[in-house]
Amino acid sequence: MEAKFIPYSKKTLKKDELLDESKRHYEFMNSRRTVREFSTEPIAIEVIENIIMAASSSPSGANKQPWTFCVVTNPELKSQIRVEAEKEEYESYNGRMPQEWLDDLSYLGTDWHKPFLEDAPALIIVFKKSYDLEDGIKKTNYYVTESVGLACGFLLQAIHQCGLVALTHTPSPMNFLCKLLNRPVNEKPFLLIPVGYPAENVMVPDIKRKEAANVIVHYK
Repeated sequence: MEAKFIPYSKKTLKKDELLDESKRHYEFMNSRRTVREFSTEPIAIEVIENIIMAASSSPSGANKQPWTFCVVTNPELKSQIRVEAEKEEYESYNGRMPQEWLDDLSYLGTDWHKPFLEDAPALIIVFKKSYDLEDGIKKTNYYVTESVGLACGFLLQAIHQCGLVALTHTPSPMNFLCKLLNRPVNEKPFLLIPVGYPAENVMVPDIKRKEAANVIVHYK
């Protein structure tokens, strides 16, 4: 297949503007927090779709875009998802997770109860496509996990940019989502992300992120 290219242009910033913008963006993103208590106030579906399309603009192996974003706003379906997720979470908190894992989670105040799965106005369930199906024929996708992980990062950034909050939820195993959402055999659940406004007077754990010296290594 012959490569086709089109012109690309992007506004560039002056050095002082670049420094200011990088600092502003860091501070903005550093204000993002995981929230586990949501307002039930609805969000326009157009907002959710724009957020997802921003996520879908992320890079992917060979531009295969190996993802599907399922949006659940139906209260009955959200309730079913909560029931199934809590079954798995109960097992995890009562035998599956080793004590070290439980100890690492203890300061966050989490347990197997997941009311946010019903309270949040929308659930975005991200599925990864191990391969595509075209007329019943398998088509290889590349770097699927890395590509879907990047898309989820874009998704969280877009949610934060819009003034909304989210939680990255991973009940394990998550196969029940394939059945409840009637997904095809080439799709596997990757993340379950409740999205909405924070509940009134919501509290979050007092945590600190690592300093630059602990995450950056320079080679000059």
